[in-house]
Amino acid sequence: MSPLISLITALTLLVYLVVTINVGRARAKYKVPVPQMTGDPNFERVIRVQQNTLEQMVFFLPSLWLFSIYVSPLWGSLLGAVWVVGRIAYAWGYYQAAEKRALGFGISVISASVLLLGSLVGIILRLIAR
Repeated sequence: MSPLISLITALTLLVYLVVTINVGRARAKYKVPVPQMTGDPNFERVIRVQQNTLEQMVFFLPSLWLFSIYVSPLWGSLLGAVWVVGRIAYAWGYYQAAEKRALGFGISVISASVLLLGSLVGIILRLIAR
């Protein structure tokens, strides 16, 4: 399979690792002991970034790979890179204020949706061509 898609997958996991580490750092900074999930609003924003990123990865990663297989690894990697940038923008904005998360969220949801819809078209066309 495409090394570019593998690279995007690895970068996705790296982003997730960083936002997960940030949860631990926020726990210490805002004095929120394990297993508590609420407390200081700044901590809650950090944990929402981690949780939402995990939720989006479940949608994004299969779409990325299916698009790569049935449409184009190059275009899949470009759309995947956009998703990664969107997730970073989402985290950066949300860490500052909840209102600042929208742009990054929109970028990542739109790119993942294009991957999913493109995958469906590619799969259906492949089935029809049989």
